[in-house]
Amino acid sequence: MPNPITAHTSVVTSQLALLRQLEWKVRHAVENVLSGEYRSAFRGRGMEFDQVVKYTYGDDIRDIDWNVTARLGEPYRKKFIEEREVTLLLVLEDSVSLQFGSGEKSKREALLELAGLVMLLGAVNRDRVGFLHASPEGYVLKEPVRGRGQILHLAAQLLGRPAPSLESGAVLQPAPDDAQRGLKHRATPDSASSSSAARPSSSVLSPPSSAIPWRLLAHAAPRHSILIWLGDFPPRVHPEGWSVLTRRYQTMGFRVDDPWDRELPHTRTLTAYDPTTGQLVNLNGASSAQRAAHQLWVDQRDDAFRALFPDSLSRLVVGTGEDRLEALVRFFHARMAAGSRR
Repeated sequence: MPNPITAHTSVVTSQLALLRQLEWKVRHAVENVLSGEYRSAFRGRGMEFDQVVKYTYGDDIRDIDWNVTARLGEPYRKKFIEEREVTLLLVLEDSVSLQFGSGEKSKREALLELAGLVMLLGAVNRDRVGFLHASPEGYVLKEPVRGRGQILHLAAQLLGRPAPSLESGAVLQPAPDDAQRGLKHRATPDSASSSSAARPSSSVLSPPSSAIPWRLLAHAAPRHSILIWLGDFPPRVHPEGWSVLTRRYQTMGFRVDDPWDRELPHTRTLTAYDPTTGQLVNLNGASSAQRAAHQLWVDQRDDAFRALFPDSLSRLVVGTGEDRLEALVRFFHARMAAGSRR
């Protein structure tokens, strides 16, 4: 029987090793290619105008508002404040579908790495960072903190959150004989997979996630904070209260895709386990009907993702085989370039 203390120590050690590796990458990127792009992507440039106040002796004469001064007959100046502090709130929706991976990394591993990189970027830039981890078993909310040590501690906690149980809410059932029924995706060759899901494709959107406490999120961070929602984003309706969050926060969506998310492999019949329904499902990559059903799901999923984040600069899709840091660099560079044109 495995020693639980030894197993826990091994998990903690691997988390810290990954964080050290990610931190080195982040610091190297900040020094070389991300020096101003991250900050500009979230803050903009320069100082922020606050209000017009009476000019007093010793104030900078360059700040005088001559229009207001001429109208009121006495000197007034523009008052500026430093740009508001950035608070990052990461919302990681940890669904069982993230545990699929056709390559070296599962979608969950890649998404956690992406979340860790964002948190470390916030630490390097002296921002406040917090997270909410939601899964079918419940949620954990950590309020935003500042400082390298505290943020590293939070990042280790997020990376160490247990994956949702593959058996939660699902009772194993045999695979259906009807190979022509509409199928989603996710399969592993020749055997049942405990890390994947294959579901019927339908034009009806699924209900919103009930694992994320949306009302609580509306009060989890200061107004104008950055809310980054990381997840698998299946096709489903908007969660209740989402419009309130988009008005309160600057919202962004980060998604990680496996190659099989985009296209089914051209191969013989595969058998996959869908933990969301508890079914074993037979997939035929050579079936035109199943490929068409999968493509329908792909289109519905992309449409739902765009509906949540209409601005193309507010959503990021990264492949499991891509370099996550390079993808973030491109994302922040695009936001900075767009901001300079506005």
